[in-house]
Amino acid sequence: MTEDEHPSAPEPASVRLAREIRWRRTAAGLSQPQLARMIGYTRQYVSLAERVDHNLPSAEIVRALDKGLRAEGALVELREQGKHEQEQRRGRSLTGRSVGGGAVSLPRSAERADMAGLLAPVRPLPVPSVVGMAEVEEIRAVAWSFRNWDAVYGGGLVRAAVTAQLRYCADLLGARCSDGVRTGLFSAVGHLGLVTGFMAFDAYAHEDARRIFRFALACAEEVGDWHLRAKVLSSMARQAIWCGDPDAGLTFSELALVRSDRLTSTERAMLHTARGRAFARLGRIEDTVAAVGVADEEFGRSRPVDDPPWMRYYDAAQHAGDTGHALWDIAIHGHLVDETRRRLASAVAGHGGEYVRARVISQTKLASLVMATGDPTEATVLGTRALGWAGTVKSRRAADDLLELRRFALPHDNLVEVSELRHRISTAVVE
Repeated sequence: MTEDEHPSAPEPASVRLAREIRWRRTAAGLSQPQLARMIGYTRQYVSLAERVDHNLPSAEIVRALDKGLRAEGALVELREQGKHEQEQRRGRSLTGRSVGGGAVSLPRSAERADMAGLLAPVRPLPVPSVVGMAEVEEIRAVAWSFRNWDAVYGGGLVRAAVTAQLRYCADLLGARCSDGVRTGLFSAVGHLGLVTGFMAFDAYAHEDARRIFRFALACAEEVGDWHLRAKVLSSMARQAIWCGDPDAGLTFSELALVRSDRLTSTERAMLHTARGRAFARLGRIEDTVAAVGVADEEFGRSRPVDDPPWMRYYDAAQHAGDTGHALWDIAIHGHLVDETRRRLASAVAGHGGEYVRARVISQTKLASLVMATGDPTEATVLGTRALGWAGTVKSRRAADDLLELRRFALPHDNLVEVSELRHRISTAVVE
């Protein structure tokens, strides 16, 4: 069988998926660049999706490929099978069953202490003296992969890996390259810095996050990437607001709006929402409502085709969640409670499996709002669901929101179901 023939032999689903994508693309008479343009990704993503020796592509790109190649769900189904097979293999390896034909034997406790020493001689990767578009595309793919992982599971252990990757990529900025490659290189490394910084923020490594965000901002400004600049400043604003400095958050968001004519409507919506968050924390109710109103108007003019790749996350569910969070700080004091509930519920309903953390946080905020202003029994149902979803997410922000829900629930601790929820949160979340 040639590699262009339709795959039919029993193979791992990940291999069958790669072959199926390639077969459907060639059968449609499309090159990799043509298919990439059709679905709104770079050629590198399509190339990686067709490699049988590569990890499963993200659910997002498989859905895009499935739609672009008119596979009617076949590619999505293959990816689900591949994910299931990976989980089964992982389960077998963790339980000590045979892997690769040999039995797994755990080291004795006396030997385990010295295991880290086995890695001591590992050499750092050499930095090339010349960089081309191939390296730029690889950096973009790495940033996107880490970003997708972060959205589903939170940074967790991956944060160390992405930080090491960022250090290596930062060294590439000193390599020789053409002017065109240089622009793409700085933007790609800046995007990786944005992803890394947000992971640090989510883990409460705030000094690391601030330093990395400044690095990402410098990359964007070095090559005049106004879109990346806006996204980095938006993240800096969110961190400042979260850390109790809404005035700095307002400054960052308004700095990002300088020359807003160079930004897309989606980006402007994101930034006006950040302004709304800052105003709410400052207790400026009318300004909060006005900023959310402007954000709604901008989002109503959004054209996703105009947005840079990293803005694809900002869909209707994200906008509903972000504006709901902006209003939450005034709703908890009785202002626009129903409207805030509606937006948070819409966000929860709209967030798919790729955005588990966002769904958990919005659900928890909704539960806290209902617990503080509505029916504690209903709030308990909402909070129990949020706690269940949070089981796979490693996020300090999500954990803190659950602890906040526990505090709001305290006045209703006489209700059995509320008391049980508070106990479950205490058991699940380590302060």
